[in-house]
Amino acid sequence: MSTIIMMTWKEMLRKRVVLLTLIMTLIFLLAFWFVARTIGMEFTNGNFEPGSMEELLNEFMQGAVSLVVGFFFASFVIAFLAIFSSVSVIAGEAEQGVMQAMIPRPVTRQHFYLGRWIGFVSLGVGYALFLYLAILGVTEYHSGVPGNWWSLTKAFLLFASVVPLLVSLAMLGSCYMSAMGNGVLMTMLFGAGWLGGMLNKITSAGAFGKAGETLHMIAGLLDMVMPADALQRRMLAEMFSLQDMMPFIDLAKADSLGPFAIASVPSVTFLLYALGYLLIALLLGVRAFRKKDL
Repeated sequence: MSTIIMMTWKEMLRKRVVLLTLIMTLIFLLAFWFVARTIGMEFTNGNFEPGSMEELLNEFMQGAVSLVVGFFFASFVIAFLAIFSSVSVIAGEAEQGVMQAMIPRPVTRQHFYLGRWIGFVSLGVGYALFLYLAILGVTEYHSGVPGNWWSLTKAFLLFASVVPLLVSLAMLGSCYMSAMGNGVLMTMLFGAGWLGGMLNKITSAGAFGKAGETLHMIAGLLDMVMPADALQRRMLAEMFSLQDMMPFIDLAKADSLGPFAIASVPSVTFLLYALGYLLIALLLGVRAFRKKDL
């Protein structure tokens, strides 16, 4: 299986996926540098008494706004890397004849599939760690990062959990559809999850009155269809210790973070659902590949 994992990494390097991703990441981080600096200057206020509660809350909000903006865009970056790196792994290689050359060797289909999965996931999680630390570093320089090492560690695990989720689903789809069809489907699914997150924020703000209850139910269904955005909301809630900070700052309200307010934070039960979703997609993918006619 280690051979398959190494083959996956080398393939990503050969196709220059990693190089292009790093170039775009540097552009993103450069833009985020100026955004974080602007936010830091906006929140700078010398009217607070040093060490007062007002000053501490101002510093907390300064870092929180920068991080929410940064991770809002970073979630799209890691999602599309996970999707488009693995979207054609089965169908594309079967069409090119790569699969026919590999399978007759002493490698079972199950090991081949899991090796490819581990290769894509490990690369995606490694990139997520780099991006996560880079955003924290830029924010720390301009504003300061709220939270402690434990909350930041839990937040990273949730931030990176989107990678195995999307890779599992993309590889499953690749067993049944062409690369283009699977790519379109995965993009639409991810968009549906993002739409569910936006509906949650709108309805949590009390918009649409009674119709908001129906929209909130639709948002919940979309979260179940694609849990990626919900995991990101939980990630931010863990990062800022949302429950502990509730008596001082309510980051779920629109007047705190505006359109980036952390509304409808998923429960632990939903996290278990997302884990089950991931495992089922992975097992179904292994099963489909074992029965696939190459």
